[in-house]
Formats: sequence, C-alpha cells, structure tokens
Amino acid sequence: MKILKKKIATYWKIQLIGWITASLYWRIAAFLTGHFLWKMGIADLILDVSIGIGLTHFYRNFALKRGWHKLNLKKLISKLILSVLVLSVLYMFLIASKLYIIRLFVFGENAVSFLVFFKSVQLQLFITGTRLMSIWILAYHLYHYSRLEIQTVKENAQLSLIVKEAQLRNLSTQLNPHFFFNSLNNIKYLVLENPKSARRAIDLLSELLRNSLDNSKGQLIVLDEEINLVRDYLELEKIRFEDRLEVKIEAEVDLSSHLILPFSIQLLVENAIKHGIEKRKNGGFITVNVEEKEGFLKIAVHNSGKLGQEIKNSGIGLVNLKERLALQYNSAAFFEIKELENETVLATILLPLR
Repeated sequence: MKILKKKIATYWKIQLIGWITASLYWRIAAFLTGHFLWKMGIADLILDVSIGIGLTHFYRNFALKRGWHKLNLKKLISKLILSVLVLSVLYMFLIASKLYIIRLFVFGENAVSFLVFFKSVQLQLFITGTRLMSIWILAYHLYHYSRLEIQTVKENAQLSLIVKEAQLRNLSTQLNPHFFFNSLNNIKYLVLENPKSARRAIDLLSELLRNSLDNSKGQLIVLDEEINLVRDYLELEKIRFEDRLEVKIEAEVDLSSHLILPFSIQLLVENAIKHGIEKRKNGGFITVNVEEKEGFLKIAVHNSGKLGQEIKNSGIGLVNLKERLALQYNSAAFFEIKELENETVLATILLPLR
C-alpha cells in the first residue's frame, strides 16, 4: 500500500511539474512579446495545467483499464495514433474555449465571435495538441515498457538461478551415495549373473548423467527429452526393484511439440521411488500420464505410497518446482500433490498450451 501511494504521489508530481513548466514557457514567451496581461497570464496558467492534466489522466485511466501498458509495440501503435488524434482534437476545442472565455472576460463586447476566433486558432492549437499529447503518451508508455523490461530481466535472472539450483540438486541426487551405491551394487551382481543386463545398467547410468548435463543448457527442453530421462531412470530402478516395481508411461500428445521445465517429471518420479516404493515391502507401481486437457498440458504421476510428513515438511525439490513453474509461466501453471485412497499418491502439473 505504501509503495502504491508513493507511485501515485510521484505520478502527480510529474504531472504538475511537466504541465506547469510547459505553461510557464508559453507565458514567458507572451511576456517577452510585450503583450502580456497578468490576469490573463494567471488564468491561462491555471486552466492550461488543468486541461493538460485532465486529458492525460483520463487517457491513463482508460489505457490501464484496457491493459494497454502491457501490450507490445506492434499491437499498441495503432491505438497510440488514434489516441493522439482524439486527445489533440479535445485539446484544440478545450484550449480554444478557454482562450475565448478569457478574452471575452477581458475585452467584453469587443471580443469577436467564438466561431471566428476558433477558425483563426484551430490549426495552431491542433498542431500544439498533437505535439504535446504525442510526447506525453510516448513518455508514459516508454516508462511502462522500461518497467516491464526491468521486471522481465529480474524474473529471468531469478528463474535462471532457480534452474541452476535445481540442476545441481538433481545431479547431487543422482550422485548421492544411496543412489550410486544401489546402482553399482546391482551392476556388480549382474556382471556375474546377467552380463547383458549389467551392460544395460551401465548404459542407463551413464545416459542419465549425460542427459542431466545436456538438459542444463536451457530453461526449457522438449517433452520427449524429459520422458526419455524418466524412462532411463525408471528402467535403472526396475533393475534394482525387479518385480516389486511396475512402471507405465502413457503419452496422448506429440512429445516433440511441447516444451517443459527440465527435471520436472523426473523429480516427481524420483520422489515416488524415494518416499513411496522404497518404503513398501511389496513395492508398488508408478504411472506417468501426459495429455492435453482444456487448454493445458496435463502431467500426472500416480504411485503407491503415502504422503508422509518428510515430503510435507522438507520437500525442497517440490518447492523449487513450484517456484520455477510460477516464474516460467507467469503463475499460469498449476502444481498439486495429494494422497488418495488405497495408499496412493497423485502429483499433477498443468502447463498452459502456447
């Protein structure tokens, strides 16, 4: 509230200073010509400032209600041209009326008719109005454009930092002693019992690490790459859990036509393994489903398990995912994780289709 009041106060200060300065310039010019009446000068100053602020403030409210300050230049240019013309015409009539009323008050019956007076000044006033309104409107929208650019830069910087943290966290998770030990231990036994599976496990482990490094290049990756990462991860875990883990991945969309945050689905699957399957003696299932629904790309990860307190209280990865989604999609994305009946957990991501 204090910031908003400060912005409003600054706006009115700029309005007053700008229009008073412009009006004083015209009064000084009239004073230097030697044809200057103080009564007319003061009245002109007050009315000029009132008309200038009134017209531009009306435009400001009109533009804000219609969200013009958020439009790009291509969509805004036609609206700006029309606005300048309309405001210039209004300025011409208001200033002409003001000048005539002041002169009528000063000269009384000797003043010419309004129509004659208006014809003599209309072109000059229209040109002046066009110049003033163009300057004001351009300055106003340039200010909003610069603010929008600064905000975008800040959000991109924040998003980039969060993405880097997520990448590092993902790498550290994959390289943590527990995961690494289990994978290598399984490979050790497979070398003797099933050399072919051992080679496959080594390929999967190296592919996981390579994909993690490759996906660190950008903020978004193709959905197909993320699904491949998830498949490799689950195949490697299935070697460890064997029949205790059932895996199903369903995609009802073209995986090559959608972009997604890296490690987003993989994080949910990893949580399902760590907090769900590992804690169950008989293991369980993990189902990943991707579909388009009501203007969103819906990603659902369904797994056996319970939504334990360790996830609710210390789900750093999930908090990070929420922040990344909010920044990347300007709060238009949605994430939810909840416990269902029969000891199952459902994590859902909704991404707006672009």
